[in-house]
Amino acid sequence: MRIAIPVADGQLCTHFGQCEQFTIVDCDTASRTVQEVRNVAPPAHATGVFPKWLRDQGANMVIVGGIGEKARLMFEGYGIKILQGIAPNSPEAVVKAYLEGALQAGENGCDHSGHGSHGCNH
Repeated sequence: MRIAIPVADGQLCTHFGQCEQFTIVDCDTASRTVQEVRNVAPPAHATGVFPKWLRDQGANMVIVGGIGEKARLMFEGYGIKILQGIAPNSPEAVVKAYLEGALQAGENGCDHSGHGSHGCNH
């Protein structure tokens, strides 16, 4: 499985579209082990760019704090699972919790409706 995590200041970024980079983690869910971790700078942010780019990177899942509705729908259309409402933490801790079955999805931290293109309620 290939998991993508939006990162800012070394932590899971609470707003998907405002991340500085993505940590991409290849892991084996059966053995619960991490095989490879890499940090990748994304292309410039614009509507629809990150979901398509992450699909092209081979991501099967994204773990996010908050994500806009358009991005969520695009990921679903690409068959990429979304785990949202995750609190900021290091990408390593987030993936470790996921592999141990201890990462629980919460409420989406973003609500773009009525707030312009980048409005969020955190």
